[in-house]
Amino acid sequence: MLRKSRRWVLLGAVVSTALAVISVSPANASPQPAWHRLTPPLSTPWTSQVSPDNALPEYPRPQLTREEWQNLNGVWQFGSATAGQAPPIGANLPERILVPYPVESALSGIMRHETQMFYRRTFTVPRDWSIGHGQRLQLHFQAVDWDATVYVNGKLVTHHTGGYDAFSVDVTDALKGGGPQEIVVGVADPNDAGTQPLGKQRAPGNGIFYTPSSGIWQTVWMEPTAPAHVDRLDMTPNLATNSLALTVNASGVRPHQTVEAVAYEGNRVVGRATGKANTPLSLPVPHAHLWSPDDPHLYDLKVRIVDHGRPVDSVGSYFGMRSISTGKTADGKTRMLLNGKFVMQVGPLDQGFWPDGIYTAPTDAALKFDLQQEKALGFTMVRKHIKVEPDRWYYDADKLGLLVWQDMPAMKTDWPENAGQPTAAARTNFESELHRMIDQHKSFTSIINWVPFNEGWGDYDVGRIADQVKAWDPSRLVDAESGVNCCSSEPDSGRGDIFDDHTYTGPGSPSPSDTRAAVDGEYGGLGLHTAGHEFDPTHSFAYEMEPDSATLTARYAELQQRLLLAERQCGVSAGVYTQTTDVEQEINGFYTYDRRQLKMDGPTVRKANQALIAASGTIATPPVIPPGTPGLDGIDSYAFDENQGTTAADGVGAHPATLTGGAGWTAGKSGSALSANGSGQFADTGASLLDTTGSYSVAAWVKLNNVGDAFQTVLSQDGGANSAFFLQYSGADHRFAFSFVGTRALAPTAPVAGQWYHLVGVRDAASGQLKLYVDGQLASAKPACLGGPSTGHTVIGRAQYGSQPVDYVNGAIDQVHVYDRALTDTDVTTLYTSGK
Repeated sequence: MLRKSRRWVLLGAVVSTALAVISVSPANASPQPAWHRLTPPLSTPWTSQVSPDNALPEYPRPQLTREEWQNLNGVWQFGSATAGQAPPIGANLPERILVPYPVESALSGIMRHETQMFYRRTFTVPRDWSIGHGQRLQLHFQAVDWDATVYVNGKLVTHHTGGYDAFSVDVTDALKGGGPQEIVVGVADPNDAGTQPLGKQRAPGNGIFYTPSSGIWQTVWMEPTAPAHVDRLDMTPNLATNSLALTVNASGVRPHQTVEAVAYEGNRVVGRATGKANTPLSLPVPHAHLWSPDDPHLYDLKVRIVDHGRPVDSVGSYFGMRSISTGKTADGKTRMLLNGKFVMQVGPLDQGFWPDGIYTAPTDAALKFDLQQEKALGFTMVRKHIKVEPDRWYYDADKLGLLVWQDMPAMKTDWPENAGQPTAAARTNFESELHRMIDQHKSFTSIINWVPFNEGWGDYDVGRIADQVKAWDPSRLVDAESGVNCCSSEPDSGRGDIFDDHTYTGPGSPSPSDTRAAVDGEYGGLGLHTAGHEFDPTHSFAYEMEPDSATLTARYAELQQRLLLAERQCGVSAGVYTQTTDVEQEINGFYTYDRRQLKMDGPTVRKANQALIAASGTIATPPVIPPGTPGLDGIDSYAFDENQGTTAADGVGAHPATLTGGAGWTAGKSGSALSANGSGQFADTGASLLDTTGSYSVAAWVKLNNVGDAFQTVLSQDGGANSAFFLQYSGADHRFAFSFVGTRALAPTAPVAGQWYHLVGVRDAASGQLKLYVDGQLASAKPACLGGPSTGHTVIGRAQYGSQPVDYVNGAIDQVHVYDRALTDTDVTTLYTSGK
């Protein structure tokens, strides 16, 4: 909701914008260049609304408003540059660009990539601002990517690096007498040739990476202030004390000047505080009306700097009262708590890219659109993926009631100049930009989780960085590395408040610990082709393609049902589905990239999401896990001592295994063993031996003839499309593994061809873990709470993936045991020692 105290400020923004004047003196009599909207790969419903008179005219800083300001968005002069080139002071540039759209975007009117560039324009200062007569002029840049040098009337006024944070400068002393004033901005953006944070910006046509956004990409504006003025408000709700912790960060304040803060609910004063600037204050908010996704209640705030009772600066703001923490629920599992209660956080991965404006939404309505649709689809949360949005986006999230996980934009993923690791200089800069991002956004109510790293992209010192983020902002959760189980992530540091699993299509089934909640930070990625709405139809892709909208919707509902099981049984606190919209070559969004078509049935999506949220209030006791059959013989076993024929006896149960595809016999660990050549040979038990939704264990001796790049699965059970589990040699890792799709418990060392190894895979439903034992010793354990149901045959010597038989063993398998319980460490050691 928009408070009365802010409505007139935003109206004033429109009036002030009309005062902005671009004055470009012609260098000669030839026609002047003009801005033209170019044709984007796809147009959005807002593309045609963008014009020089409508270039994001809204007030850009909702948490710190003033009555008077002037928007400097619009047509600027533009020109390519070279490194070290002198700024074009007083000289016209050859092209026209529409600020604040990135130079690569169609809306900018340039639509090409630049690494060095100049912007130029003139402006006039309203006479009634009294600049130089008791008032100062502040020039604000909400975001410029990446290295910006600003000149006013030929005077260097500031230099800034950082593509995602706002910066300001007092330009009063650079102004001339009345009339036009000149701004020149030089920008350098090395994109992925540099070492700076850049998120997903890369050369076009690069799969999960997207077109870069160089130069000015958020609003440029100016405002008059007193010499003593507020720069930023740091606000943290404290429900324990029914108060708002408030620090009024200010410049130019004299010792005798004080600050006054008054909180309002409508026109009613609910609390006030006075004190010194740049010092923590406590503003009482008795009987606080709490903010939540169901009830996103916001209070208005007015702050003044006072000099002997006379206000010298006044700003408007707002805040919400809510808490975010982790704690135990009734089932004894650690979960994320909002206002002291578990509320399942269900939301999409939101990348914030646009086919017409790339990093910059074409209009304010477009910026709000994604959040509105996410709310309409029944989500409670959104993960802002390795990008930082304009302040108005977080303002809209605050008003709509969407919890926000805020990622830090990643550095590049490879570092050939430093043996694969970020350089010392890059680390220093990353931490500086990370700190600024947190400082500038830590007062938005909707942000409840900081995510400094993703899947190992440019990561380093993950545990230390997580601790540092927590020190900078103790009031929020810290997700040390999203997708810590995935890709090139550092080994789990155990730090932060969250263990974050990425499993495609998933969702995964991680389990919380005593100190950390568990979340599915990414899953899904279901795709659908939509003719006429694809950025690059030839190269479009998704993690799983569906033939039509009905199938896509039904498949989404299936994933959400599995997430519901993970929520109830495993203690998963959140799920992040990939993703809000298609993005360039990725076509796995709810909406097409142009935002013109919803690809799933909205009511069905909403119903599936709301079921997850409703279950938050029904968490009770953990599920009961049956004890299983005692002893070390198991429920089925295969000694393979026949050494002839095509059938191996089941030494315990009634399911003999049939040798298939020409599989034969060879010398075993003891007696004879099953022999397979890696090409269609295996043994089929003819039955589904295990309930793979519960606890179970599988064991075998194996000797491989080669240990190359091919996968070789010793034991598995066929599922719908994939095996429910894989006791295997992973060719991708050159290690033994016990795996679910997307999760592998890996041995620490590579095996040797021609040598016998004893492998045991344990699926412990009670602890939510996969465990791999090699030669009687625990080799690895991974969180994986849910086991998928499977009714296919238990098979020895191959697996199933994508509905196809795969991963045949090339070697020998002996002494197979199948158990309907989770073996203990002692059980495994005893079994190994026995030689069975």
